[in-house]
Amino acid sequence: MCRRSQAAAAAMALSGVRVLELAGLAPAPLCGMILADFGARVVRVDRLSHSPAAPDVQGRGKRSLALDLKRPQGAAALKRLCRGADVLIEPFRYGVMEKLGLGPEVLLQENPSLIYARLTGFGQTGKYAKSAGHDINYLALSGVLSNLGRKDENPYAPVNLLADFAGGGVMCALGIVIALYERATSGRGQIIDASMVKGVAYLSSFLWKSQNVGIWSRPRGENLLDGGAPFYEIYRTSDGKFMAVGAIEPQFYEQLIKGLGLDSNELPIQMSISDWPEMKKKFASIFAQKTQAEWCSIFDGTDACVTPVLSLNDVASHQHNKQRSSFIKNDQGEISPRPAPLLSRTPAVPSCERDPFIGEHTEEILLENGFTKQEIAKLHSDKIIGFSKPKANL
Repeated sequence: MCRRSQAAAAAMALSGVRVLELAGLAPAPLCGMILADFGARVVRVDRLSHSPAAPDVQGRGKRSLALDLKRPQGAAALKRLCRGADVLIEPFRYGVMEKLGLGPEVLLQENPSLIYARLTGFGQTGKYAKSAGHDINYLALSGVLSNLGRKDENPYAPVNLLADFAGGGVMCALGIVIALYERATSGRGQIIDASMVKGVAYLSSFLWKSQNVGIWSRPRGENLLDGGAPFYEIYRTSDGKFMAVGAIEPQFYEQLIKGLGLDSNELPIQMSISDWPEMKKKFASIFAQKTQAEWCSIFDGTDACVTPVLSLNDVASHQHNKQRSSFIKNDQGEISPRPAPLLSRTPAVPSCERDPFIGEHTEEILLENGFTKQEIAKLHSDKIIGFSKPKANL
């Protein structure tokens, strides 16, 4: 279930936290969605345009206010909204908010308890602070990208999960929760400089800390965890699907060997690196002889650390994920992952409603924040705010 009753909403961990999220690309919307999933009241401040280049597909649980921040009246309206907010998430390049007269010095003067979260690629200082970039660039500058990829191939940037979402959106959400916790004692807000370069570099702490223990001593693609080892690899099955193998520990490796129908006494020792290429070929030829379902019937219930590589179409129907209720379906039938982690007393109860239209809640949000109907009408006639009401289904 993802049905959010009033009682469930009130019981969530971030219930009562008021968040203003300035509309931006993927990382900031994820940050706002995480906060909304755990009970925060998130208002997405959208541009007046109704055809954004990259629509927010992470608007779950949010409301939308359409506001032109480039006009003085719009900037003044945001200042007024910030007086009653706990958190502001802004995703613009260095200097943009200052040009609008909405920098942290201004808004923290309006509300000294405001948590002002600045989520950018390169951060607020440094050579690239004013430069454009994307996930691949942040990965490159963090040092992480140099470790990703196959042997004798160029470094490979995976889907933009690492820098954009993990180093950016998730780290920013963590920073906000930490700042809120500190504010409970001090009563004071603060500025969060959430850089995706620094965020993904921090995520890679294990790479740095394990350099001297032999895990990453060889060139890219020849190490234990980067595709070098035959027992930590992905293999194609006879039906064109894949199995993921992660049998690192000797006892798990032995179960892998048994499941493959091999005799460890007739094979090189597990950690004989010089034999890894040939062993990978041997394992690949064996995995190619059975379907994914057949391999699952062999390895499920064992500690061989062998699991199917599930597609997005299959993952929600897998028995383990069904038993864990790991995926939810909204009112439009769209399936997405349930919020994590699971809290025992105050779990996230995500909204099942569709994502908001741009400007759908403009009037109600402004009324809640003390704007009069006359002020709202004037802002609308001056094209400072926008409304977008959903059409009734006939």
